[in-house]
Amino acid sequence: MKHVIASLRNGNWKALLACFLYFDTGFTVWVMFGPLAPYVSKQLSLSAVQAGFLVAVPVLSASIMRVTLGNLFQSVDGRRLALLGIAISSIPSLILLFPVTPTYSLLLMLGVLLGLGGASFAIALPMAGSSYPPRVQGLVLGLAAAGNIGAVVDGFLFPTLAQHYGWQRSTAAALPLLALTAVMVLLWAEDRSSKSGSGTRALGGFVVSLLSVTGLVMLVNAGLFGHGKTGPLLLPILGAAVALAVLPRKYWLVLAERDAWVIMLVYSITFGGFVGMSSYVSLLLTTQYELSKVDAGMVMAALSFLGAMVRPVGGHLADRLSGVRVLLMLLLGIALSNIAFAILMPPLAGAVALLTTLYLCFGLGNGATFQLVPQRWKGKTGLMAGIIGAAGGIGGFYLPVVMGIAKESTGSYQMAFLTFGVLAVAAFAMVVILHRQWLGWSAPESAGLALDLAIAPTE
Repeated sequence: MKHVIASLRNGNWKALLACFLYFDTGFTVWVMFGPLAPYVSKQLSLSAVQAGFLVAVPVLSASIMRVTLGNLFQSVDGRRLALLGIAISSIPSLILLFPVTPTYSLLLMLGVLLGLGGASFAIALPMAGSSYPPRVQGLVLGLAAAGNIGAVVDGFLFPTLAQHYGWQRSTAAALPLLALTAVMVLLWAEDRSSKSGSGTRALGGFVVSLLSVTGLVMLVNAGLFGHGKTGPLLLPILGAAVALAVLPRKYWLVLAERDAWVIMLVYSITFGGFVGMSSYVSLLLTTQYELSKVDAGMVMAALSFLGAMVRPVGGHLADRLSGVRVLLMLLLGIALSNIAFAILMPPLAGAVALLTTLYLCFGLGNGATFQLVPQRWKGKTGLMAGIIGAAGGIGGFYLPVVMGIAKESTGSYQMAFLTFGVLAVAAFAMVVILHRQWLGWSAPESAGLALDLAIAPTE
């Protein structure tokens, strides 16, 4: 603890706190529809596919806007961008205060705006790091990223308020949190990072991306890309194409690298699993296990807390053993847990145990994945963080969509969990194939070879 306090004194701790609050409240509004989805589904009589799409839209919006917002950060002061993001992400709560039942289409548009809360990652972390020297960046960025405990606030806060005041009014609870954060950002936050490029052009790209994602979501809802399942499955591809179209060419170049795609797949499973399951787990528990909406929110809060708290532990383990070795174990754990869920469809106690294992692996995996990024892409960490983070968001979009499709098509979630398990097996196999090469640039000098020998093929 003394070491942590001493490290924080090397920079502006008030700026770090402001960035933490910005990311924390951003995460809170980002997944707000998750614990409220059972209430919305009942009131609007949504199908399983519609409910899954509703909670998935904010996740996809954040993944696309995170890249363009990160590009905008390169040329515009982070404080101004943070205040802009807070203002936009408060609009849904303000609109839902009107005493009129919103339509499904309106909620989808509001979901796009909620995505700006999740996109705060692209501003909060580099802005926090700019106030500290390089030797403490790991600690500082880890503390700022701990803002993903905002999902815990969702599980505790919104279902209870919705039970007493209605789900629409409950969303107003986000407004004082956002207001407090705006004050802290205005008074304490600072951005010391160097700026370059055209802010006007980057802002134009951000606006085009926001409008395009909104338009694509509405076109998918209207059935332009196919009714039922086809449109939602195509949406991330279309959204990513829009984002890439407005970004500088340097973003295109890194996508030609094989390692980038493998790391993106891994993060789409670990972080995508964390945020996607946090968005959908309330629906899973209420529809499959008939848990009350409030109890489902409490379980969501506990699982999210676990996943958020172990993320720094995953980074620490990766520092000691190498992120490659840690990811091999965690991907195997994710694969086995999903496959076990698909085969057994266990009773509530078994389901909570498997979900706990998944969240533990998700959280540890998030920390281990980003431990590799600065080692593999020296000098391009910010660029790769944006791209890999977007991949994580896309994974988080597909999880609730696939859950909803499986439930509506088969009456069970088995095929969804089996799909996630197969993807984790594929990622595990890719890392096994590449692990010797990756250990060449990632293995700590002090780490032994025991685990490496254990996973090496026998002669």
